[in-house]
Amino acid sequence: MSFKSTLLAATAAILMASTAFAEGVKVQDAYARSASEMATTGAAFMVIHNQDGAPDRLIGVSSDIAARVELHTHREDSNGVMRMIHVEEGFDLPADGEIVMERGGHHVMFMGLTEPLKQGDMIDLTLVFETAGEVAVQVPVDLERQPQAGAHGGHSGHGTMKKD
Repeated sequence: MSFKSTLLAATAAILMASTAFAEGVKVQDAYARSASEMATTGAAFMVIHNQDGAPDRLIGVSSDIAARVELHTHREDSNGVMRMIHVEEGFDLPADGEIVMERGGHHVMFMGLTEPLKQGDMIDLTLVFETAGEVAVQVPVDLERQPQAGAHGGHSGHGTMKKD
């Protein structure tokens, strides 16, 4: 395969991975990362759009890349310290709204990675919604991506993060 063909195939794979559709749910701009290739934890981030006109709820997530895969967020405790917590009840997906999963906020947490996350790898992830059901997403690993302006900083495991 020529370099041009390889480049076109890689670009098509990334575009397909960046957008997934099912029953009124659209997933965009998905990526996963870990702090290093030796890390035992990682996270995935994305924007989930509800195009159905009726509210839904993201209630679960699964993947075979880790011993545990959970929905997490950060919440401020009484001392002003942001703590990462497992959100067992999931996240509301408003009618015609979205869930923004970003560093320092809502995200998919991978604990006990079965192998290191490597730049350019693809992760199979299944999002589970109350109404829309299961949505399969292929998520590219991007260890170089920096938080976007307005994001709350990096993802550093289950420690604490002091809010500015």
